[in-house]
Amino acid sequence: MSAADNDKQPDAVSSVMKVFGILQALGEERENGITELSQRVMMSKSTVYRFLQTMKTLGYVSQEGESEKYALTLKLFELGAKALQNVDLIRSADIQMREISRLTKETIHLGALEEDSIVYIHKIDSLYNLRMYSRIGRRNPLHTTAIGKVLLAWRDRSEVVDLLKDVEFRASTEHTILSVDALLKVLDQVKAQGFGEDNEEQEIGLRCIAVPVFDRFGVVIAGLSISFPTIRFSEERKVEYVEMLHRAGRTLSSQMGYHDYPF
Repeated sequence: MSAADNDKQPDAVSSVMKVFGILQALGEERENGITELSQRVMMSKSTVYRFLQTMKTLGYVSQEGESEKYALTLKLFELGAKALQNVDLIRSADIQMREISRLTKETIHLGALEEDSIVYIHKIDSLYNLRMYSRIGRRNPLHTTAIGKVLLAWRDRSEVVDLLKDVEFRASTEHTILSVDALLKVLDQVKAQGFGEDNEEQEIGLRCIAVPVFDRFGVVIAGLSISFPTIRFSEERKVEYVEMLHRAGRTLSSQMGYHDYPF
C-alpha cells in the first residue's frame, strides 16, 4: 500500500462509520428529518444530507415526497435475507453433500450466482488423490461450469443475455462455449434433461455434473455438483450420479420450501 493510500485510509474508515451511524439511527425510528439525524449522529446537516442523498441513489433510503423525512427501504432486509438463506442452505446442503461424498468419494460443490459468475459457497473434498482443486469463495465463469449452466437454464432468456452482456467468452479449453447464442441452445437442453454438464470446458481432464436447487418461489438459488477426472467417467456412472444429485436437489428444494421439484 502506498503512502497516498495510507493517507486516505482514515477518511475512508470515517466515512463508513458515518454511513452505518446514519443507517442505525434510521433503523431506530420510522422516519427522521435531517436536523434530528444530525443531532443523533453528531454530524453537520450538510454531511448527513450528502450521505443520505448517496444512500437514496443506491436505494437504501427513501424520502417522503419533498419533505425532509427519510426512512430505510427494504434493501438492507433483502441483503440480510440473502445471507440468512445461504446460511440455511449450506447447513442443509452439508448433510446431502457428505452423503454423496461418502457414496462417490468425489468432489462435491454448492455454488450460487454472484453478479455474472458463480461462487462456490460450500465444498466437500474428494477422497481420491487425483481430484479437482478449488476453494470456497472462488469464482468461475457461468458458461464453462455445470453449476453455472443450471443457475441460468431456468431464467428468462432475456435475463440471461443481460447477465452475460459484459462477459468475455474466453476459451479455457478447446471445448469451451464461445458465444451467448451457443450457450442459450445448451441451456434449453439443460432445462429439458434436468442437469448441466462441464465436459472438459473449464479444464482438460475434468468433468462435472450439476443439478438445480430451488427456493420456495421456484427460483433456482444454487447448483449442486459432482466433479471428477475423465479417467473415472462412464455412462453408467453418469446416470448414477445424476440420480444421486436429483435426490439431494429435491430434498434441499423441499427444505427451502419448494415441493414441486421437476425431476
